[in-house]
Amino acid sequence: MKPPPFSYHDPATLSQAVELLATLDNAKPLAGGQSLMPMLNMRFVLPDHVVDLNGIAELSGVRITESRVEIGAMTRQREVEFSAEIAQACPILIEALHHVGHRQTRNRGTIGGSICHLDPAAELPTLACALDAVIDVIGPNGARQIAFADFPVGYMTPSIELNEIVTRVSFPLWPREAGHSFQEFARRHGDFAIVSAAAMLLVDPAGRISRATLALGGVAATPLRMHEVEAALIGQMATPETFRAAAELCRKVEAVGDVYVSASYRQHLAVVMSKRALAQSFSRCGAMQKH
Repeated sequence: MKPPPFSYHDPATLSQAVELLATLDNAKPLAGGQSLMPMLNMRFVLPDHVVDLNGIAELSGVRITESRVEIGAMTRQREVEFSAEIAQACPILIEALHHVGHRQTRNRGTIGGSICHLDPAAELPTLACALDAVIDVIGPNGARQIAFADFPVGYMTPSIELNEIVTRVSFPLWPREAGHSFQEFARRHGDFAIVSAAAMLLVDPAGRISRATLALGGVAATPLRMHEVEAALIGQMATPETFRAAAELCRKVEAVGDVYVSASYRQHLAVVMSKRALAQSFSRCGAMQKH
């Protein structure tokens, strides 16, 4: 199929793009196009105007501070995947990107585009959920920040206005000695996750878990932060039994079913993927200090 007719706009600056989205009726921003173009071709989206963000240099780039990784919304996933600085500061981000589509997808796909598309089975929204990412947006009323916990409104629906643009995604950094893991079960490598789990752990010298995070993707209409699991882990000894008991709490999630996978099977996978993610995170605790 071919996309519906629309007017194409190619702004060179962020201010021009904001003005276009504020003044044009039924306009849609174009980032990497890995989701928008198929949706246009299948007539799932019918804009009158497409505003191309690819010529706006100020929307790309990576900056690492002592406390966070800041990534411009138009930064290609492939650029992040091969960033040695991000591999040191936030290795779980690299691990998650290895599951995103295929090389061709990551060559064009952007960090902000994936976050904004907000597919619950996509890897980057799940990771943003686990890491308490912050989304920077700008529109005709100025700039604002949105905590990822407040970003999803519903299925594939972010809490940004139609005339706002995501400019940056920030991932808070954990201590170097923290362990990490991103686990995914899909029909084929490169497919969207049936269930994924993003986990990080911090363990004290006595072997007790002092900090934990766990998020699930593909299970529900939005990525799920498993606060009950995290609370069950804090203060416990990092043992297989602890991880098994905590992961079992994921069986209670209100999972969705579809033509491929039942809700009960997703609940089962949520337990399995979480247990694997927690165990691997623990196996990596302190690994950064050894290099």
